[in-house]
Amino acid sequence: MSGIEGITEQDIADYLANDPAFFERHAELLANVRISHPHGQRAVSLQERQAELLRDKIRGLEHKIIEMIRNGQENVAIADRLHRWTLALMLTRDDSQLPEVLLRELRHQFLIPQAGLRLWNVGAGHALAPFAAEVNPDVKTFVGSLNQPYCGINSGFEAARWLEDDVASLALVPLTAGAPAQPFGLLVLGSPDPTRYTAEMGTEFLSRVGEIASAALSRLLHADPHAAGHVDRQPD
Repeated sequence: MSGIEGITEQDIADYLANDPAFFERHAELLANVRISHPHGQRAVSLQERQAELLRDKIRGLEHKIIEMIRNGQENVAIADRLHRWTLALMLTRDDSQLPEVLLRELRHQFLIPQAGLRLWNVGAGHALAPFAAEVNPDVKTFVGSLNQPYCGINSGFEAARWLEDDVASLALVPLTAGAPAQPFGLLVLGSPDPTRYTAEMGTEFLSRVGEIASAALSRLLHADPHAAGHVDRQPD
């Protein structure tokens, strides 16, 4: 007995780990070892316990596969809706109709409760359009400070007043053109649900929406390169 008094459980575990042939030499132990079942008081064999562990692992992998398939299907659906929205913009021949088409299709394709926008430095032919209404200089400064879309609770943003109804959360997507990029507008998406747009959500998709919207709406910008704050573009 004195020879084994100093042996610990870790010593035994290390020995078995370093001698995989042990259970080949003592195969009968695998059939005789009994351990407690994790979901009950009964004892089970080592083989049965290993089988249960494998079943649990397989179930976990199945759940992961199902989740991957669901995410893949959702991504395909989002890509299809983005494609249809982009086509609607490309097929709009009348420049003055672009903002209306952009907002209408955006609400329709992505089930967005409310959407609005404002543009500045637009051409003279669009100066009286609703989307070219005067914007507070503070808003323009704020848009110029955005490196990515802003998402969060509506804390009294002026842009929220561009929408028809009150919203609890919103996304503010800057519209830019030129190199280096200069802001010429702001797209605002709003929802009465305070959790629809949160500070924790990713903004990569909204950035893509902003890029597409900017490319389409840049057709409405002032053609005079000397206009104040104008982003250079070639006349149509």
